[in-house]
Amino acid sequence: MESAPHVKFPNPFPCASPFPSPRRPHPPEPKATRSTCRGFRAVCEVSGRRAVSGMALLGAAASCANLLAVPMPVQAAMLEPDVIRYRKLDSGVKLEDVVEGEGPEAREGNLVQFNYVCRRANGYFVHSTVNQFSGESKPVTLRLDVQEMIRGLKDVIIGMKAGGKRRALIPPEVGYIDESLQPVPEEFGPRRSLLSHAKEPLVFEVQLLKVL
Repeated sequence: MESAPHVKFPNPFPCASPFPSPRRPHPPEPKATRSTCRGFRAVCEVSGRRAVSGMALLGAAASCANLLAVPMPVQAAMLEPDVIRYRKLDSGVKLEDVVEGEGPEAREGNLVQFNYVCRRANGYFVHSTVNQFSGESKPVTLRLDVQEMIRGLKDVIIGMKAGGKRRALIPPEVGYIDESLQPVPEEFGPRRSLLSHAKEPLVFEVQLLKVL
């Protein structure tokens, strides 16, 4: 019985050899020296820094892309509350209505009674007519007149209704330009603390109690 002729099939992967080539011994790796190790570490550190900075840039780019992807009307809506919430007076005072009152409205020259908390622009406490521990208050009664009261606070209270509450940033130009202007605490320590910050913007939170 004749044997079938041997047929040689073409290699389906022309770039690869049909049979594995015998393994050749690899040359011995050179021993690492101290200088080589130091160089390798330096390269790794630089690569690591580049990777981190690259990730940061990608994150920033992604954030910018997300922000720019927001439609313009939505961006305007996001900024709108800040525009409505605060208003700036001609005197430079920036104020915010926290609580709308329901009593009579304070006008120029009226005698008013109110409580207040005074802080520096960075949030540090300066003085208050309300004791933060006991809650006891010593309201101030003053006339809405620039001869008696600092102009900035007068501008804040005018237009308020009894029971209302406002928060305002008062620049020094309309603040304690004269040590005789009120409101100033009677005690020496609080008075000195308040007047020592007279040349910087002050934040007043005012609650109007009565219009007399």
